[in-house]
Amino acid sequence: MMSTNSFILNTGKDIPRVGLGCWMGHVGDSQDVGEMVRTALRVGYRHLDTASNYGNERSVGLALKESGIPRREVFITTKLAGEDHGRVAQALQTSLANLQTDYVDLFLVHWPQAFTETGKTLQPEESPTISETWKQMEEVFRAGNIILILRRCTHSYSLGKARAIGVSNFSVKTLTTLLEHAHVVPAVNQVEMHPCLPQPPLLAFCRDRGILITAYSPIGKNKFSTDPLVVKIAAAHAAKETQILLSWGVQRGTCVIPKTTKEERLRDNLVLVELSSEEMTALDNLHLSPGMHRSVCGFHSTDLGGSCFGWIYAQLGWDLALGGVASDSA
Repeated sequence: MMSTNSFILNTGKDIPRVGLGCWMGHVGDSQDVGEMVRTALRVGYRHLDTASNYGNERSVGLALKESGIPRREVFITTKLAGEDHGRVAQALQTSLANLQTDYVDLFLVHWPQAFTETGKTLQPEESPTISETWKQMEEVFRAGNIILILRRCTHSYSLGKARAIGVSNFSVKTLTTLLEHAHVVPAVNQVEMHPCLPQPPLLAFCRDRGILITAYSPIGKNKFSTDPLVVKIAAAHAAKETQILLSWGVQRGTCVIPKTTKEERLRDNLVLVELSSEEMTALDNLHLSPGMHRSVCGFHSTDLGGSCFGWIYAQLGWDLALGGVASDSA
């Protein structure tokens, strides 16, 4: 059985390898998300992933408060909405108020696209650009930042309102644009990643730069958990198919944030198994089977040969062809 402890971010801070995704498939607070978070915390989760765009930060924060678990023991991620790219500090303060906390452990730019308040998508060269937004992210990270020297290793720890900063739905292309002017390397890039969309070029790019990948939709929304290969490997380990998919994700060095409201599944998702190199390779190659390489998310548009939220795939740096890079909005 594989340990489900933590990875270490480029800030030096731990992040639990398995977290709880709090996107419920709809925008807004609900009894379901609050109950899910309370149950997850009770069975051992210490990593919660939400976003301003989900509209459920209040329920997530209230559930944590009611749990009685000390704030310092739970890793909280939230995300900057597209319409807030030009007002990062204000947006973070709103999220903190909703979550009823003084800080978040990780604050992500949810999408590279910026939007106006009326919902219009700004193009990559329009202000605020990726670089301009990241500069504001760096400012909220630096507030309260100190340098600690531990055993000859220097780590930058933020004691401010955002203990680490990162991005979501960024490709090699958009990350390259961000890094050209960045003073702080993102701690995390959160993207859709599972055996049918393994994204090896993006994983390698991020690994080389000390950026941890967090995989959302890590079990592919159960669209391929019944594949004979996955079923066979699960049987060999006396495990659930979802445990095999999550174990594959963690074993290749990514955080995973599955979502389920069922207590039994919440418990199952915390239990990982050690896969053999042969099993890992077989799962790595699952997407090569006919019809298997794909995104499982429904926000892709066929406009202009492929687009998402107002940017075409070329602007996003996505290539949904076999072996290419893609992501999604968890």
